[in-house]
Amino acid sequence: MWGLYLDPPDKAMVLAVDEKSQMQALDRTAPMLPMMPGTPERKTHDYIRYGTTSLFAALDVATGKVIGQHQRRHRHQEFLRFLKTIDANTPAELDLHLVCDNYATHKTPAIKKWLASHPRFHLHFTPTSGSWLNLVERWFAELTNRKLRRSSHRSVKALEDDVNAWIAAWNEDPKPFVRTKTADEILGSLAHYCTRINKTINDSEH
Repeated sequence: MWGLYLDPPDKAMVLAVDEKSQMQALDRTAPMLPMMPGTPERKTHDYIRYGTTSLFAALDVATGKVIGQHQRRHRHQEFLRFLKTIDANTPAELDLHLVCDNYATHKTPAIKKWLASHPRFHLHFTPTSGSWLNLVERWFAELTNRKLRRSSHRSVKALEDDVNAWIAAWNEDPKPFVRTKTADEILGSLAHYCTRINKTINDSEH
């Protein structure tokens, strides 16, 4: 993954791809009251639920632009439909390197057959429990924090339309995510964290 992010192949796009599944169309049981001088924002903690959708997204690592597509399910059929959407919305002369997780729907015979007939697609799978390596997860966090967490929707279509509008606005001024630490620094931090956790566990056992 690091090689793809830091030194992408010539004449190629690197796309971080994943699904944000089970996005819920929610509406609070009472309107949210905005923050006012001396009074914090107030909102109920219970919701009316209107259904769910899944967002398939491909983040162009170099530019920060996003290709998004809503699907009501997330089987291999939906992933294949999204691959075709990516194919139609990227320059035909470029190879496409897709960073994906190890979800079984990404490896079915139907997917493998389609990929064999579209040789410009190259899939790279993150290791188990390594979803943090997929940069589109960082973009999903932006979507959640800046849009979904404070929104209310009374239908799945309203949710999908709202997310589509947010993606369109994002793509008008996209910003790629730039890591400020090297791979060695990140792995060093993880090693230090694991050592500290193990020491805590060992100390508690004595």
